[in-house]
Amino acid sequence: MELAVIWFVAIAVLWIGYFVLEGFDFGVGTLLPFMGRRNSVDRRVAINSIGPVWDANEVWLLTAGGAMFAAFPAWYASLFSGFYVPLFLILIALILRGVAFEYRGKRDDPRWQDWWDRAIFFGSSVPAFLWGVAFANIVRGVAMDSDHIVTASLLDLLNPYALLGGVTTLSLFTLHGAVFLTLKTDGPVRVRAHRAVLLTACVAVPAGAGFLLWTQLAYGKPWTLPLVLVAVLALAAGVTAAWFRREGWSFAATAVTILAAVTALFGSLFPNVLPSTTDPAFSLTVHNASSADYTLTVMSWVALVFLPLVIGYQAWSYWVFRKRVTGDQVSLSTPPAERKPERVS
Repeated sequence: MELAVIWFVAIAVLWIGYFVLEGFDFGVGTLLPFMGRRNSVDRRVAINSIGPVWDANEVWLLTAGGAMFAAFPAWYASLFSGFYVPLFLILIALILRGVAFEYRGKRDDPRWQDWWDRAIFFGSSVPAFLWGVAFANIVRGVAMDSDHIVTASLLDLLNPYALLGGVTTLSLFTLHGAVFLTLKTDGPVRVRAHRAVLLTACVAVPAGAGFLLWTQLAYGKPWTLPLVLVAVLALAAGVTAAWFRREGWSFAATAVTILAAVTALFGSLFPNVLPSTTDPAFSLTVHNASSADYTLTVMSWVALVFLPLVIGYQAWSYWVFRKRVTGDQVSLSTPPAERKPERVS
C-alpha cells in the first residue's frame, strides 16, 4: 500500500478518535444549562465529569490538523482557506470554552458562573454543529478551480446536505454526552442525563439515519453500505440500552455509531480528499495532494514511536478518573452560599 494511502487512513483514524472522545465533551457542554438550571453544584458535577480529560481529547484535533498539514499540504491549504469562516468560528468557540472552564470557578458570584456556563454551552454546541457542516461539504465537494482554490461562498457551504450533517453531529454528540453523564455521574445529574438521552434520541436517530442514507445514495461506495448499517443499528442499540439503564453498553454503542459514521464518510470520500464540483478534473486526490515519499516516511517513523505513548497515557488517565462524580464530592469544595438543594424534576 502506498504511503499516501496509509496516511489518509491514519488521518481518518485521528478524526475518528477526536469525534468519539471530544464528542461526549461537546455533548456535556451542550447539556450543561439543563443539568441544574438553579443549582450550581449540579452543573459543577457535569463539568467535573469531563474536567480531567477534555483538554487531552483536543490533542486528537491538533494531531489530525498537523498530520493533514504535513502529509497533504495541498488539502490543508485549500480546506483551511475555502472553509475559513466556519473553521475560524470553531477555533473561537474552542478558545471560549477553554477559557470558560478555567475562569468559571474564579468567583463565587452566581451571575459570573452563569455567564461562563453560557460560554461553555456555545463553545460546545457551535463546533458540534459546524464540524458536521464542514465534513459534509468535504464529502459533497465544493466549487474549486484548476489551481485548487476554493471559490465557493459561505452560503454555498450552507446547503441542505451540509445543514443536515450539522444537525446530525450536534444531536449525535449531545446524545453521546448525555450517555456519558449517565455513566460518569450519580444523583440528580444522572437522572436528568437519562431523560436527556431519550429526548435527544428523538432528533439524533432520524437525523443520523437520514444523513447516512443520503451520503450512501449520493456519494457512497458498495463497501461503505455495511458501515452505514452498523452506524444506524448501533445508534438504535445505544438508545435501547439507555432505556434499560445499561449505561456502559449504551456508551459503547454510541461510540461505535460515531466510529462507523466517520469511517463511512472517509470511505465515501476516497480516493479524493476534496472533490471539485466545478470539474472533477480539478479535485484534490490522495495522490496529487500528498507530500513527497521522504516526508511521509519520516512521519511514519515518528508516529510509530510517539503515537503508542500518547494513546497509553490517555488510556491511563481515563482509568485513574474512572469513578463516578457526585454532588457530595463537589459540595465539599463549594462555598456555603452555593449549596442550594434542588428537587429533581
